[in-house]
Amino acid sequence: MQTTIRLSPTYRSTDSLVLLTDEKSGLPTGLLSKEEADYVQHELKADHNNIIINQYRRIIAVHRISKKKTGTDLLEACRKAGSALLPHFNSHKKESLVLVDVSGHGPAALAMAEGMALSNYQFLKYKTKSKEGNTVKEIRLQSTEVRKKEVDELNILVDAVWKTRTLVNEPQSYLTATVFAAELSKMGKQAGIKVEVMKKARIKALKMGGLLAVNQGSQQPPTFTVMEYKPRTAKNKKPIVLVGKGVVYDTGGLSLKPTANSMDYMKCDMAGGAAVAGAIYAVAKAKLPVHVVALIPATDNRPGEDAYTPGDVITMMSGHSVEVLNTDAEGRLILADALHYAKRFKPQLVLDFATLTGAAAAAIGPYGIVCMGTADESTKASIREAGENVYERMAEFPFWDEYDDLIKSDIADMKNIGGPTAGAITAGKFLARYIDYPWMHFDIAGPSWLQSPSSYRGKNGSGVGVRMLFEFLKNK
Repeated sequence: MQTTIRLSPTYRSTDSLVLLTDEKSGLPTGLLSKEEADYVQHELKADHNNIIINQYRRIIAVHRISKKKTGTDLLEACRKAGSALLPHFNSHKKESLVLVDVSGHGPAALAMAEGMALSNYQFLKYKTKSKEGNTVKEIRLQSTEVRKKEVDELNILVDAVWKTRTLVNEPQSYLTATVFAAELSKMGKQAGIKVEVMKKARIKALKMGGLLAVNQGSQQPPTFTVMEYKPRTAKNKKPIVLVGKGVVYDTGGLSLKPTANSMDYMKCDMAGGAAVAGAIYAVAKAKLPVHVVALIPATDNRPGEDAYTPGDVITMMSGHSVEVLNTDAEGRLILADALHYAKRFKPQLVLDFATLTGAAAAAIGPYGIVCMGTADESTKASIREAGENVYERMAEFPFWDEYDDLIKSDIADMKNIGGPTAGAITAGKFLARYIDYPWMHFDIAGPSWLQSPSSYRGKNGSGVGVRMLFEFLKNK
């Protein structure tokens, strides 16, 4: 069950509290004994900005906003502080708490509530012991500087991230391409989004050669899901199209993944598809005045059946021929068909999200998103700003013409890998062959799946991309 945030005008004497304060504001009177107040002051003087007081009937936590941080760094520190404090309330089986904004810093209070709500996520579907669940169900926010609309949007966004994480965490034993499409349809129904799920016969009729080739090794059929949110109030005459890679499980195909343990978490290879679905879900639930389409091609990539092989030449939906030299470079093949399909919408902008390359993860780790593309500088600046605001930061890679030479093929229009260097960029260059519109590519291979806990991002599926996309689209 999602943790809900709501505005609260006051608090009771039995409520557990988080007091958000700063250098200038003192603590409310009557809450702490003299000994407790002296302890808090001692800790603050020692630059300990997170303090816990256990009064047995309730927990009182204090967080002092760091004077060393400003702007987006300050908001991120508040998210992390919220994440650090929340376990104390869960461990004492508290079902609610009140976040009291003593500082009068509305954005900081919202950020702290966001960090708490996001870090309270758990994936317990396959656990048999229900007692393992977190207990906090409600965060009541007392602040004169926060509007109800901001809280409503935050609840929608938290819901979207939770749904996205759950999709990524689901094993392929449940989340086949067909079930993935059904889950996307369910999200669409909940948010008032038009959803069309294309099955294998339609995919064949469209001649989506990339998606069909990757699917050849599987007994499970592929799907291609189109989600469209078009409000009457839409500001944009042409839609913004989101494209997400939906490989529900990736063995590497016949180019079987060679690295030890590398297949253990390959259920996350549809994180791009989940992210764009989560984003359009949040946009529709928040009733943002923007026309958005999401395209999600889905399949698993296996070495069985009539699996495509290294050396094969396949024909894409666009008519381009591709020499397949590595069947583990499959994500770009299904994305390329989706990017070509996007042309029929005459889009204003296309943004694709994919766990595409180990090269991107190796380059910057889990700390940000690798991006590249052909959008104008104003659009790129807006994307960077959105990423900074929610701390899903961008690392833009160069997109020089020389990289095109690395995917030249001797026998086809192009090959699907570019060699040992610049792997993230050559993957992007491959995708660029299928566009005729402003476009950006986001490689989320690093931050989409976290091997160890990372504050409010949690562990395993992080839901990366949803918050950045919502922030970007909200300000279009």
